[in-house]
Amino acid sequence: MTGLTWKTTGGGIDYTCPGFDVRRDEVRFPDGTEGEYHYLEEPPAVVILPFTPAGEVVVIDEWRQAVGRVNRGLPAGSMEPGDDGDLEAAAARELAEETGYAADGFEPLLDVEPSNGVSNSRHQHVLARGCEPTAERDLDHDESIAVEVVAYDDLLSDVVDGRIDDGRTVTAVTYHELITR
Repeated sequence: MTGLTWKTTGGGIDYTCPGFDVRRDEVRFPDGTEGEYHYLEEPPAVVILPFTPAGEVVVIDEWRQAVGRVNRGLPAGSMEPGDDGDLEAAAARELAEETGYAADGFEPLLDVEPSNGVSNSRHQHVLARGCEPTAERDLDHDESIAVEVVAYDDLLSDVVDGRIDDGRTVTAVTYHELITR
């Protein structure tokens, strides 16, 4: 669909902060006119759907400043330079840091662009099995997180009934449900 393609002619970072940048692209539209497009630029993230040996799910309740409330969700975090693109290493690190749990193993679940109209975000969801508490958590200075273990069917009901707003969690749980039932 080459008739839809925009050409990037320049641009730069307008604002930088921990976690993301605001990028400005100077573009030429298919009709030849020019303009600017701003979006969030951020590293890929890993989202973990962690199951215990009993089939329960390790979830987190976390303060989310952007929406002004505590949200229930799944452990997640950005890939870091030391991960060298190793999804399993990033998932193990984030699971341990946010929950104090470790998994026997990880399986890729799905890879999505959750908001490609305003961000270049890429969320790589993984399934973690055999999760057991193993260590103290190591939260970042700006994380307020409580950990809970819940029945999978209760988590699924909360997603279906709209009691969970976190898009990463809704995506992981509904996709898992689609491929396993």
